[in-house]
Amino acid sequence: MATINLKNLEKFYGKNKVIHGLSADIKDGEFVVLVGPSGCGKSTLLRMIAGLEEVNSGEVLIDGKKVNDLEPMERNIAMVFQNYALYPHMSVYDNMAYGLKIAKIPKNEIDDRVKKAANILKINDFLDRKPSQLSGGQRQRVAMGRAIVRSPVAFLYDEPLSNLDAALRVQMRLEIKKLHTQLKTTSVFVTHDQIEAMTLGDRLVVMNLGKVMQVGTPIEVYSQPKNLFTAQFIGSPAMNIFQCESDGSQIKFVNGNQINLSSKKKGSIAFGIRPEDLKISKEGNLNAHVDMLEMIGSDTLVHANLENSDQSLVISVPGVLNKKDIGDKIKLSFDSTKVHLFDRETGERIN
Repeated sequence: MATINLKNLEKFYGKNKVIHGLSADIKDGEFVVLVGPSGCGKSTLLRMIAGLEEVNSGEVLIDGKKVNDLEPMERNIAMVFQNYALYPHMSVYDNMAYGLKIAKIPKNEIDDRVKKAANILKINDFLDRKPSQLSGGQRQRVAMGRAIVRSPVAFLYDEPLSNLDAALRVQMRLEIKKLHTQLKTTSVFVTHDQIEAMTLGDRLVVMNLGKVMQVGTPIEVYSQPKNLFTAQFIGSPAMNIFQCESDGSQIKFVNGNQINLSSKKKGSIAFGIRPEDLKISKEGNLNAHVDMLEMIGSDTLVHANLENSDQSLVISVPGVLNKKDIGDKIKLSFDSTKVHLFDRETGERIN
């Protein structure tokens, strides 16, 4: 196991800067998820840790040792890729053993490591098969097994579940979490799927445009987003955001509705409330009209518009909601402690 420290990392492709002075610390044995939209730089950052991308500026330290100039093999890190990267002409056993053979590990030790990894991943019965004879989930297990046999100080996962169907992704998430609990090896996992990030990570590093937007536990990031980007990216459905005006003690919405709520900032602010924190109530002080109902099993999502405005919103209602017609007027209430206020100019949290 190992600590991984990233200090003021920068990465350029030509004149295009894709990583902007990024710093983060990953603790020994921790499972950290790099999460953000496509193109935010998370895979590039992972490849910089692995040594597959050059670091233009800054430092990558593994267990306190600077590794910028070390080759990938010299860093003792194992990487699991999105496309499995298995050799199609080799058996499962040979795929898992190949790296150890190149490293000239004794044959009996290779056999022991491969069989132990196969037992952990429950692929003992597939060791003689070729990758083409396996399902997607089984191939991903083989790719993980190839990483495990190396006994690395850290695992790096580059969107390893993206090629799997929804049900198998859930299953493999559980397998990866169990594997981490068992091996306790430092792990860095890249995904654009915020549900995947929330369920897997001890801590999240939320990224956008090559910068860190917030670092924290899943609960911290969800309940106390530091900025508008994190507030809207983490959570499904996304947080409702309304453009409002504040005089310090009252907040006025674009449709004229007003609520009593203090704010440290006067003037233009963004008012955020999560869909599950909005309630349909006769005593509500926000007026809206229904656009659509979306039944998702345990909950119903009510898609609506703030009255006399073009601001859309979503309310998550437990259970199956009685049918509402398009255009029905509703009133909304909420607990003021569940409100998130942001500076519209900087995007930063202000309450």
